[in-house]
Amino acid sequence: MMHNMGLPSLLMIVVYMAIVVVPFYQIWKRTGHNGWIALLMLVPLVNVVMLYVIAFKQWPIEQKS
Repeated sequence: MMHNMGLPSLLMIVVYMAIVVVPFYQIWKRTGHNGWIALLMLVPLVNVVMLYVIAFKQWPIEQKS
């Protein structure tokens, strides 16, 4: 049996996605990548890998020194 989510549930999902994706979009742009990689943060397990990539990647500000 399918569960009818309804409009309130759908709005909560969209708000959650915006809260997660928007900051990571900005972070990826600052690292010199395409910001749309942030959509991968919505994929379980892939998001953990992407966090490690961001954490240990050399950022442009580090290259200027």
